[in-house]
This record gives sequence, structure tokens and C-alpha cells, in this order.
Amino acid sequence: MLFRQEKKQITKKYFLVLTNDIDIFFLIILKNKNMIPKIGITEDHLLKANSLLSVVLSDEMTLYIKTRKFHWNVTGESFMELHKLFEAQYTELEIIIDEIAERIGKLGGKTIGTMNEFSKLSRIKENPKKYPLQRTMLLELLTDHEILISELRKDIDKSADINHDVGTADLFTKILQQHETNAWILRRYLA
Repeated sequence: MLFRQEKKQITKKYFLVLTNDIDIFFLIILKNKNMIPKIGITEDHLLKANSLLSVVLSDEMTLYIKTRKFHWNVTGESFMELHKLFEAQYTELEIIIDEIAERIGKLGGKTIGTMNEFSKLSRIKENPKKYPLQRTMLLELLTDHEILISELRKDIDKSADINHDVGTADLFTKILQQHETNAWILRRYLA
């Protein structure tokens, strides 16, 4: 009961932006004053930055899993070529995922790490029990990359303008550029 009362008092101060589970998670971290970085970003903005980073991490994890699934299940005439393409793309996503997780730590947060948490926050969706043909795989991945490009454009503005966090905005810009490259490659395959 005490925790719930504390949570209500704190949530009024921080204007939480995501689901209760994730928000409670970051509030617990920020309650420990030793964990709060003194880097010119307010506690409120650190909370919002970590919440936004968790959403982007969830997007990247969802795309990573989908790309892995397609790598494992691709069949047909272009099997080897697409198998290698999907491997190259999920390998790039692994690096992005690690950079996001480390950024959360740099901002005093703890990184979420379960598929349940990722699926709740992700802005792209999985298609369980669906094993599409090659062209559909390419189209799905292209659509997901384009969704993330559009979302990252908004996230860059939020990070820089609202949260006063140019470091995260810079990371998001780098990630956006990688998605633009991957989307361009997928469009070339579909041409």
C-alpha cells in the first residue's frame, strides 16, 4: 500500500507518458538519488527520455525477432541471397539494440528485457504463426522499416526539443539513417 501511495505522489510530479508497468519501473530507478545522472537534463526529462528509449528498444527488438524469423524460414529460388540479407540486417539490429540499452543506462535507467514488455511497447507488430513467401517477407520488413523511420523522426524532435537530450536525438538520427538504408535495399529487391 505504501508503494501505491508513493507512486501517486511521484506520478503527479513526472507526468508519466507510458504504461504503468514501465513508468513504475523508471520511477523506482529515479527514486534512488544516487542513480540520477547530473548531466544537465532534469529528472522529469530523464524519465521521459528513458521511457521513449524503451519504446524504440521495443521497436528494434520486434523488428530483430521478425527479421530472424524470416532468416530461419525463407525458402524458394532466392533462398541463399535472402538468407544472407536477413542475417546482415538482424546483425545490424543487434548493434542498434545494444546502443539503445547502453543509452538507457547512461541516463540512469534500467533496460527492460522481456518479450512481453517489448510487445506491449512496440509500434510495429508481429504476425505469429504466419510464414509468408519471399516477396511478402520483403514487403513486411520494408513496411516495418518505413514505420520506424516515420516514428524516429518524431522521436528525434521529442528528444531534442522536449527532453533537451541531444545525445539521444543523435542516436535516434543514426538509427533512422540505418533504417533508411535497409528500406532502400528492400525496395531494390522488390523492384
